[in-house]
Amino acid sequence: MQALQALRDRTKDLAAAKPIAPQAPPTPIPPPSSEEQAAIIADVREYALNYSKNLPDFICTQVTRRYAAPTPGAQRGGSASSEPSWQAQDVLQIRLSYFQQKEKYTVVLANNAIVNKDYEQMGGSKSFGEFGSMLREIFEPSTEARFEWDHWGILRKKQVMAFAYHVLQARSQYRLVVEDAKLSIITAYRGLVEVDPNTYAVMRVTTVAENIPADFPIRRAENDLFYDYQDISGHTFLLPLKSQVLMSGGEVLTKLDEEFRLYRKYSAEAGITYDTDPLPPLPDDKTKETPATQPKPNKK
Repeated sequence: MQALQALRDRTKDLAAAKPIAPQAPPTPIPPPSSEEQAAIIADVREYALNYSKNLPDFICTQVTRRYAAPTPGAQRGGSASSEPSWQAQDVLQIRLSYFQQKEKYTVVLANNAIVNKDYEQMGGSKSFGEFGSMLREIFEPSTEARFEWDHWGILRKKQVMAFAYHVLQARSQYRLVVEDAKLSIITAYRGLVEVDPNTYAVMRVTTVAENIPADFPIRRAENDLFYDYQDISGHTFLLPLKSQVLMSGGEVLTKLDEEFRLYRKYSAEAGITYDTDPLPPLPDDKTKETPATQPKPNKK
């Protein structure tokens, strides 16, 4: 009691503490006007439809890491809200050549074993279309994709504009294939297109399949594709950087992490030396997006 009374006496003349004002949330950047959005989509459409035509002939290394996990909520997948317990299945190193707007995939190594086999002949989950076909299909006038503003974002320290889109099944070319059962369907799909506001170049595309028939083996299909600038023989081109594909069938989830590395100019003699140790995965900050907000005004 004496100690408390002494503390009271020493502090009786101190001013009362000021309450700490709650920090205001960041101010979002307002979207472009409807007229500006229409003009932006028109410019992005022109870019997308000409994207493949403007690519050089090249070769690169595609590193594909394939994973599987029990579906959360299934018998062995834990609760429906839990994260998948991914288990590595294999690592493929693929020689990807792009010549006269056509892609060719040759698996050189599978789990450090020499293969030299066409990618389409490999079993397991696969994905194609990263070099322009999906982008072109979204923006083809005949597809009649519906676009609407979604958000501003920051990707690799640069601002991007994100538009949501939707494609009806009747206008879609998005195909899901189950090779073992010789089944395929075309579904509706939706996603985001993220655009550089200065050049209207597409920096990211996501796709999510919709209305998959209940009796089809694939129950979920999603793709997230990132582009970045690459140097080929002293010239800079915007090319695929990484793609992640998620699919589920019944009680099993599969994931493909595809990275596109070591771009080189194409020639008949061009080649890439393949080490038995695959290239390390790209750091997360290469594909992590954060919200874009207005800078706070300086207080005087």
